[in-house]
Amino acid sequence: MKQKLLKAFFIGFISVTLTACGETNEVKKEPEPEEEKVTLTIRNPKVEIASEFEQMISAYEEENPGVTIKVETVGGAADDYSDITAKLAAGEGPDIFTNLGREAAKEWRRFLEDMSDEPWVNRASENVLSGITLDNKVYGMPMNIEGFGIVYNRDLFQKAGITSPPSTYPELEEAAVKLDRKGVMPFANGYYEDWKLGHHMASVAFAQADKGFTQGLDNGSASFRDIPSFQDLLSLIDLTVRYGNERPARTDYYSELKLFTDGKAAMILQGNWIQPLLEGKNIPVGMFPVPLNDRKEGRILAGVPGYWVINSQSSPEEKREAKKFLNWMVSSDEGQIYMTEKFHFIPAFKDIPVQDIGPLGEETLQLIKETDTFNWSSFSPCIKKEMGEIMQDYINEASSRQDTLEQFDQAWKEGACLSSSS
Repeated sequence: MKQKLLKAFFIGFISVTLTACGETNEVKKEPEPEEEKVTLTIRNPKVEIASEFEQMISAYEEENPGVTIKVETVGGAADDYSDITAKLAAGEGPDIFTNLGREAAKEWRRFLEDMSDEPWVNRASENVLSGITLDNKVYGMPMNIEGFGIVYNRDLFQKAGITSPPSTYPELEEAAVKLDRKGVMPFANGYYEDWKLGHHMASVAFAQADKGFTQGLDNGSASFRDIPSFQDLLSLIDLTVRYGNERPARTDYYSELKLFTDGKAAMILQGNWIQPLLEGKNIPVGMFPVPLNDRKEGRILAGVPGYWVINSQSSPEEKREAKKFLNWMVSSDEGQIYMTEKFHFIPAFKDIPVQDIGPLGEETLQLIKETDTFNWSSFSPCIKKEMGEIMQDYINEASSRQDTLEQFDQAWKEGACLSSSS
């Protein structure tokens, strides 16, 4: 009996002791650390793809729940250059934005993160990185390839008896007369934004000028008055104003496009970036190079319009995630689909399939393949803006042709915009 009681005592003692030990020695689990959240801001300069760009960002955020990306879409009538310059100087710039390359990259170099070691660098198409490479360092990822020319409505051309696109300035003038006689407005002109005049159209004149002329502008031995292509550019502007809509210097980008997409005008000076805005309009469009003179140049203005760059002032975490996002955009299947099928971009990378870029994109690409091209001129953004404003005064008849060319000289000199665009 004693043995049974003793056995029961020990069993109870051990049971109580084990229970007590379990309660005393229980290790409380620490909460799992939350995944680090990173918020990026990205400045999208393409108003034409504002909605599609937001959709792409949402797709990326779904794959990467630790990252939030806020999009700032600019363009159209907005003064993007002045705004981004002020924000960068104040240390409030976005994590990802765009840079025009070369001269602009030199001006903003202290704000640009070195991207030389990114995996997409070796996949870039030939020569597309030259505009953003300084001292053998790559400071940006090419956005796409774009062509600038005269976009036209094939049906309206046919209505006026124009059987082929003009290839010289006299032929362009003749086409304008034929369209006018048929009651069709030849040109829709949106000259409200100085970037169209000072960057797009001035680039055509710079591209067709004699090589090396900017050195003469820099040292004062040459003048815009002596450059035939700038005389020709003003003649082209005269032609578009004479056969275009009223108050062209007060007509903005969207109003210009509406005149064209509504079938009220046969031509606009634009590029293949307007393809997303043509969706569902059922307009048979084409494009041809801008003819400035009586020579059959047959060359379109084409190249990389801008580069995605990363703000060197951002935190290490933000820069890391920004690089991951840009690489995803050009390397993942989904990112590539957005670039081509949604944005209708002509890719700047050798291994991205060119598909579903739209009729205007396909025609631009065909022109690039079939002919030599003029490159986008790279000179300081400050001179582009000033030249655009000077041309607006010319359009408004506030200054003569001679005055305009002299103001170009003065703007070049005062802006200290030493260029290497030739």
